[in-house]
Amino acid sequence: MRVITGEARGRKLITLEGDDVRPTTDRVKESLFNIIQFDVEGASVLDLFAGSGQLGIEALSRGAKHCTFVDASNRSIDVVKQNLKTVGFEKRASVFCGDGKMYVNLSKDVFDIALLDPPYNKKILDDVLPFVAEKMADYGVILCESELREELPDSAGDFSKDREYKYGKIKITTYRKNK
Repeated sequence: MRVITGEARGRKLITLEGDDVRPTTDRVKESLFNIIQFDVEGASVLDLFAGSGQLGIEALSRGAKHCTFVDASNRSIDVVKQNLKTVGFEKRASVFCGDGKMYVNLSKDVFDIALLDPPYNKKILDDVLPFVAEKMADYGVILCESELREELPDSAGDFSKDREYKYGKIKITTYRKNK
């Protein structure tokens, strides 16, 4: 796994081993950032269910101002911290270990971009999306990675499903504020 482009281009990132880990492929990651390429520069980003932190690190490499990484696993948080140190982005990041929904519910931060990549087919996105929508800037975008057949809600708070992009067995769904 590597950073695709930007300031940390080509740097290798580590990930956890095991069946529960499903890092986003380079193809899907590149497509995801093509979708938001004009939104990243100077953005405040939330990488919820961060895993290794590769999505948030890619955003920082592409010019995001700050990224908040949240994951419930201590092991994942350790990997995020190691990866941030590897690419030298520690000062532009905040890292929290805990439940994603609880973090978003208690946070006072406002985000321009939210990257949500939870475990597939557990209805986690249905549960957390309304809370994430409340923490988004008016012009913000929420991106959800899910299994292709997983049905996501048409709306979350003031945000509505904008588009779906399909990549084999994976789907990226974007949400933007209702106009």
